[in-house]
Amino acid sequence: MNDAVVAAKLDALTIVLAKLERKRPDSLAVLLADDDLQDIVVLNLARAVQIAVDIGTTLIADTDIEPPGSMRAVFARLDTLGIIDGGTADRLKLAVGFRNLAIHRYESLDWSVVLEACRIAPSDLRTFAREVAARTL
Repeated sequence: MNDAVVAAKLDALTIVLAKLERKRPDSLAVLLADDDLQDIVVLNLARAVQIAVDIGTTLIADTDIEPPGSMRAVFARLDTLGIIDGGTADRLKLAVGFRNLAIHRYESLDWSVVLEACRIAPSDLRTFAREVAARTL
């Protein structure tokens, strides 16, 4: 495993989560009133999930297990390898679903779901980062 690559990606995740938290709107009304803010939070949520997927694929590449066929499967594989807990894997599989909607169906986003993702995703992704760091670095 390339510890330096994983460490750099974990640092990148920390930076993106900090950006997201600095811009997290206080209410749905604030989010709905500012289309630039909408772009900022969606982009950083999607980036954070993508970085977590990238970390996972980097870790899996150093094993003998079958490569995942989807982004969600990355987190299932990390659970199988004992790198992250099952609950963390389940929450990040949901985050992948959000990421896919945000990227591929942006025009139909439910902004109340985006606001909720802004509130819970940073905690889930920090848990992921702690588990990865504790078990791999």
